[in-house]
Amino acid sequence: MIGLDGLDLADYFARIGLPAAPQPGVAGLGALVRAHRLTIPFENLAIHQGRGIDLSLPAIVAKLVRGGRGGYCFEQNLLLSAALAALGVAHRPLLARVWLNLPADTVPPRTHLFLAVEADGEIWLADAGFGGGYAPPLLLGEHPPVAGPDGSLHRLRRIGAPGSEQGEWLLERSADRGERWQPQYGFDTGHVAMADIECANHWTATRPGTRFTSLHIASRITPSGMISLVDRDWSELADGAMAQRRVESASEWRRLIVDRLGLALSETEVAALPLFA
Repeated sequence: MIGLDGLDLADYFARIGLPAAPQPGVAGLGALVRAHRLTIPFENLAIHQGRGIDLSLPAIVAKLVRGGRGGYCFEQNLLLSAALAALGVAHRPLLARVWLNLPADTVPPRTHLFLAVEADGEIWLADAGFGGGYAPPLLLGEHPPVAGPDGSLHRLRRIGAPGSEQGEWLLERSADRGERWQPQYGFDTGHVAMADIECANHWTATRPGTRFTSLHIASRITPSGMISLVDRDWSELADGAMAQRRVESASEWRRLIVDRLGLALSETEVAALPLFA
């Protein structure tokens, strides 16, 4: 547990479209994470609005549950953690280095938060906040690949000793039935304190020149893929087919944000973003 409690489960379930609490166990965990990913978008727009990222539970609930907004990994997975705590499910946080689309000679900081969850007597990895895609809960260890709803495969591979530079475990994704594997993030299972999470969040939200301080990012998982808006580039993955186009106007950009991604942003808020200002 991370010390975040007091979440109103009824509000949370209404936000993610679950009529009732999921059943205990791995199947219930998968249903919870999937419902969360289908409804609460991944986004970093508060950074560009100058609001910063507040990791207190009241702030996360006000933004993601009641405010019609999304968030990035720290907000999303702390919200999931609060829900699991309210449900009495044992879990703890983990931090990872994101290797997705990085040059081979780059070592990123540990700035991705996700959860190790106890379900059916084993440890499963649950992630409601990875902007690069969606993986269902994975059993910790080297096991056969698991298919996601978009047809992609996901696996964990042991790559080093605990505490090594790249981490002990690597999450990989394959979009072509296992022909090629793309690294997602590497991690260890050591203790993570709330102070570690707060430091990682501060670095991610404030360091100049990084992905989250340079780009306007919003995405949401769909039943068969994912939709994404990065600055003015729109992409839509459905049933393995990718469509992409350039968004030219602020009005079209807002329409996609509101109608397709489900984010509550006014015309005034969109016009004030650095992308358009």
